Amino acid sequence: MLEKQKLKSSTGLKAMLLAAGLGTRFKPWTDNNPKALAIINGKTLLQRNVEYLQKFDIKDVVVNVHHFADAVVDTIEKNNGWGSNITISDERDELLETGGGILKAKTLLQGSPFITINVDILTDLNLKHFLSFHQQQNALISLAVSDRRTSRYLLFNKYGRLCGWRNTGENYREKIIIQAKDLFEKAYSGIAIYQPEVLDMISFTGKFSIIDVFMDLASQNKIAAYNHTGDQWLDVGRPESVPEAEQMFS
Repeated sequence: MLEKQKLKSSTGLKAMLLAAGLGTRFKPWTDNNPKALAIINGKTLLQRNVEYLQKFDIKDVVVNVHHFADAVVDTIEKNNGWGSNITISDERDELLETGGGILKAKTLLQGSPFITINVDILTDLNLKHFLSFHQQQNALISLAVSDRRTSRYLLFNKYGRLCGWRNTGENYREKIIIQAKDLFEKAYSGIAIYQPEVLDMISFTGKFSIIDVFMDLASQNKIAAYNHTGDQWLDVGRPESVPEAEQMFS
């Protein structure tokens, strides 16, 4: 665990960068390196996301680690967290997926609203606008979404409330939590804002996806769509996405 001087966030938000994954889509780099340390124009994905959060005065950051965990921790230490207070959530013993990873970091995230970002996401989404939306909606969770094409969609009603999901790939599947006359497909952007009480409402244990948590809570709690279509956004999930990332993000 890394403990730097406590740096207050003017937004009141804490953040968690989800960086523990195996990065199987990013092979062969991830055969010998964690995806979080993939380089885009001279900076790692991890550094870029830490600095992105700093633009919105978010400097209290949790980073979970598993795959080549020592390399991630060493990089953070050598760079003094790039000026942020970074705490490690250690998943070396077992990779817990997105939901399990957030739950494991419960004691580090408690006490205030928090944001999670997949470390392989790069974007210029305005987090202050996102937080204002979350507060105005009085939502338990707000999800950054867009109108891009994908094979996996979240489904929302006309009021922007989460109602289910739909996979449109070869094995078409869907799950509807709340019935609605019209359901609108939105692509999840890997960024979400949570009220702190979410951490006490998670019924799953061990290894599980955060999407399962969204579906479990959606029927009784407002989970809202923040549509940021038009912002720059890229999932740097595969090696071939690196040149595109280097064009979009200097």
